Amino acid sequence: MTDASSATFNARLATATGGDVADYVALMKPRVMFLVVFTALVGMVAAPGTMHPVLAIAALLCIAAGSGAAGALNMWFDADIDAKMARTAARPVPKGAITPQEALSFGAVLGAGSVFCMGLMVNWLSAALLAGTICFYVFVYTMWLKRWTPQNIVIGGAAGAVPPMIGWAAATGSASFASFVLFLIIFIWTPPHFWALAILRTADYARAGVPMLPVVKGNDETRRQILIYSVILAPLGCVPTFIGLGGPLYAASAVILGALFVLFALQCYRERVGEKADRAAKHLFAYSVLYLFLLFAALLVEHGFGIGGSWLPLHWTT
Repeated sequence: MTDASSATFNARLATATGGDVADYVALMKPRVMFLVVFTALVGMVAAPGTMHPVLAIAALLCIAAGSGAAGALNMWFDADIDAKMARTAARPVPKGAITPQEALSFGAVLGAGSVFCMGLMVNWLSAALLAGTICFYVFVYTMWLKRWTPQNIVIGGAAGAVPPMIGWAAATGSASFASFVLFLIIFIWTPPHFWALAILRTADYARAGVPMLPVVKGNDETRRQILIYSVILAPLGCVPTFIGLGGPLYAASAVILGALFVLFALQCYRERVGEKADRAAKHLFAYSVLYLFLLFAALLVEHGFGIGGSWLPLHWTT
């Protein structure tokens, strides 16, 4: 950070007013929270057996709070980086609406409360998974990986992939191979999703000193890695069908959505110069969000509304 920008950042912190409700909502990264809660809900609904609606709502609220806590703690620690990047400079801490100390206190209390309530109201396995996810995101990804290795998203993506397992554990009190498959799908989805955005924000990350893959290895290598992960993701997305977790609706969705993902990744790989390259990366980033939502929505529809059902004799869902 230059002396001028550092002075501006410090001045904003010195005049922080404590923020309003909108600032604290922004601190929790609501868009990320929505995806976390949605994938956790799918894990909960796809799990065998039934869960009392009150407990299900309590579990989802705890998961939402835990996600918000992780977001707040991330913004507390990354305030210096966020202030240097155009995409994040308007976040509550760098813009001076909330001090880092307030963000830290808010995140810590919210995180501890979410885990404690999850354990008391639901079960302690889901609470342990929630606690582990928050800690991994804050201490491993935010404080270490993000600033030290271009593999930050690859390894750190594990934090965002756990919610279906938390939902499954909330419903059953146990983990399973099927819930781990849902984890793997999100884990492999994360790198091409974030690297597509990173290609568009290479200068931002370079200015902030964040060793994202495009900064360290260049955009061409990033496009190659995106394509590799996409080719792995497409068949991986079909695995729930073969273990009895997904039925015909899910199978059709996985095949079509996976093929389109590879096509978007291939277009991103081929277009490397100018506006066409930027447009291809934008399209892949936007589609990746739609892919994950529709893929998990297919499972939600099948299990939540009794549509479809497995057409295979394998049932590895207990």
